[in-house]
Amino acid sequence: MEIAENITMPQKEKENMISQTVSSYGGKLMSFIRPKVKNTEDAEDILQEVWYQFSSLTNLSEIVNIGGWLYRVTSNKIIDKYRKKRTENLEDFVYEDEDGSFSIKDILLLDESAGPDIKMFQDEIWKKLFEALEELPEKQRLVYVENELNDKTLQEIADEQGENIKTIISRKNYAVKHLRNRLKQLYEDLNN
Repeated sequence: MEIAENITMPQKEKENMISQTVSSYGGKLMSFIRPKVKNTEDAEDILQEVWYQFSSLTNLSEIVNIGGWLYRVTSNKIIDKYRKKRTENLEDFVYEDEDGSFSIKDILLLDESAGPDIKMFQDEIWKKLFEALEELPEKQRLVYVENELNDKTLQEIADEQGENIKTIISRKNYAVKHLRNRLKQLYEDLNN
């Protein structure tokens, strides 16, 4: 990115520049984001993060190409959203008990130095997860493993397998339902 000379911009001028940029690029950025994320709420969140980062810059006059900067930051935010989603996928396996909620992700992400019991629970969860995966029909297991463990999008999997995206989504949903049921049993076993 090219940087102009460091010239301090008055606050009023900065506010006008932000306002004009939001007016000029708001719709374009939303059109850029929307096809790349799951829903409108995610797209709005990403756009909000971009505007926050833009408005937090100390000196906007240092940006030579505002459009290029905005699209680069937006792309980075979309990528960050996908990276964050990978760890959140385990949050699908959350169960309520009288003490609050239990998340398998909570156990898997705990530091092993917390104690030998944690390591034992983690090993047991991984073992049960892979056992449950083996129980799935091959096509469902493949979709789940490729998407969750190998980080491929459902569209990439559909393209590779020559299948309709809806078929791939359906297979993933069946796999998730099966894993939820199997991991729920694990939770109940560990909790007793």
